[in-house]
Amino acid sequence: MATTSDIRKGMCVDFNDDIYAIVEFQHVKPGKGNAFVRTKLKSLTTGKVIENTFPAGHNVSEVRVERRQYQYLYNDEFGYHFMDKDTYEQVALEEKLIDRADLMKEGLEVDIIFHSAKETPLNMELPQYVILEVTYTEPGLRGDTATNTLKPATVETGAEVRVPLFINQGDMIKVDTATGSYMERVKQ
Repeated sequence: MATTSDIRKGMCVDFNDDIYAIVEFQHVKPGKGNAFVRTKLKSLTTGKVIENTFPAGHNVSEVRVERRQYQYLYNDEFGYHFMDKDTYEQVALEEKLIDRADLMKEGLEVDIIFHSAKETPLNMELPQYVILEVTYTEPGLRGDTATNTLKPATVETGAEVRVPLFINQGDMIKVDTATGSYMERVKQ
């Protein structure tokens, strides 16, 4: 059992029958009244971010989690399948535990967060960026680069990404996995 003085960024706590990671925190000592800790908590199971205020000295139950690196293999009716590259152990995750599954291609290395005591997967995190090939997009007009106009493009995983007009079919692009947006063209 930990108290509010032990709170730190990245710490995982059991709160409201769910496991949350502390994203931000601030110890506040107002001139009048008792001290408190203002926090932003992100659910590891749903990804929802909530704000909560704990009174100073309040007990919080810390949860130990492990982050393990896995490689994405494939998906089927049983879920998304991942393999530990060291032990070759495979894990299947439901789609609800995965954010932006449409940006995953076979062989992608991801982090899966496990509850240490129960050995159950809680969440899967993609790398910050992925590099994907554009499989279909309308051709851009030559010389039309004066505006920041975007057009839809389909990438190799089937996801649709808005790209600048100069991107053509066959180009490799870097995509931000947090927002699903185009970052830059990648030289081959």
